[in-house]
Amino acid sequence: MTRTIKFLLIAIFVFATALAIPTFAHAQQGYGQAPRVTCSSNNGKRNWCDIGGARNAQLTRQISGSPCIEGQTWGVDGRGLWVDNGCRAEFVIGRGGQPTQTINCSSNNGKRNWCNIGGARDAQLIRQISGSPCVRGSTWGIDGRGLWVDNGCRADFAVGGGGGGGGGYRPPPPPPQIITCSSNNGKRNWCDVGGSRDIRFNRQISGSACIEGQTWGIDNRGIWVDRGCRAEFRVRY
Repeated sequence: MTRTIKFLLIAIFVFATALAIPTFAHAQQGYGQAPRVTCSSNNGKRNWCDIGGARNAQLTRQISGSPCIEGQTWGVDGRGLWVDNGCRAEFVIGRGGQPTQTINCSSNNGKRNWCNIGGARDAQLIRQISGSPCVRGSTWGIDGRGLWVDNGCRADFAVGGGGGGGGGYRPPPPPPQIITCSSNNGKRNWCDVGGSRDIRFNRQISGSACIEGQTWGIDNRGIWVDRGCRAEFRVRY
């Protein structure tokens, strides 16, 4: 009986140890990776999100239509990470360095519009949303008033940190733009690519076939599509 009790106690100890090990592993999962937080300003009101003891955050992806601009519609203070005026975004917590924001800027009714990018003086187009082309220096750019868009351009932009700096920071090369070009009513149509010749077919959207040299191609006027072809193209400037 004594030996049976001894074996039983050993079995209970081994079982309890096995249960404790996964708990410890789970607590360590993701070690070394900066946590991500989604923080939202509901009904346009200021909201604070708990980020523990961290006092630094970097915006990685804007989700709201309302702009998220550091120091104006989001920031970090003694209460944590705050967002305001409808800003909703994902943040990486506890990282320093040059911040990068993603904002949406739109030219409504074909008119020039400026979007506030704080002190930043650099931006890269990430994704064109409009049917009208977004071409740097022609339908979008940056000046003393901020980021501007014109002639119906609507797109998402990555906005880098403002001047000064040092520390050897070099911005990454600009990503290619995605442009949608459509042959309406089966007729040939040209889409302006601002003189770029680094153009690649990305994805066919139409039921009609898009075949290079037959229903789409590139000439001195830009990308052309014909006979109902509608597709996305990757354009690098």
